[in-house]
Amino acid sequence: MAAGDAGNADVADKLGIEAGNVVQELGWDEDVDDDLRAAVEERIGSDLLDEEADEVVDIVLLWWREEDGDLVDTLMDAIGPLADNGVIWVLTPKTGRPGHVEPSDIAEAVPTAGLAQTSSVSVGQDWSGTRLVAPKSAKPKR
Repeated sequence: MAAGDAGNADVADKLGIEAGNVVQELGWDEDVDDDLRAAVEERIGSDLLDEEADEVVDIVLLWWREEDGDLVDTLMDAIGPLADNGVIWVLTPKTGRPGHVEPSDIAEAVPTAGLAQTSSVSVGQDWSGTRLVAPKSAKPKR
């Protein structure tokens, strides 16, 4: 994979990950995209935090599969350590892959967890990413 390195940097760009960001990873399993994980770690200059971390984080990478349980509960847990302007990326297997999650399932869970869905991207061969943020409605625009 000679083109892999440039592709991985592109993935970090797609996810809006910048040097120095604190990134927590939830839902790791053997099926995750290790190239994506390596690209993120290279970009931030440190290891990803695991589920046990208690630091404030800029970005949560949530690997999510159909059989992983209740997405609302997991999103509520993910919000806890998130910085005010933080982002949660729900990474799900693409259509036709084992564990695929219907986009409508994510769309239903997001408002219940108090979040807003802003965009979706393709990340690697097997995964799609859905970007979630806290709604900005609390701050009136002028």
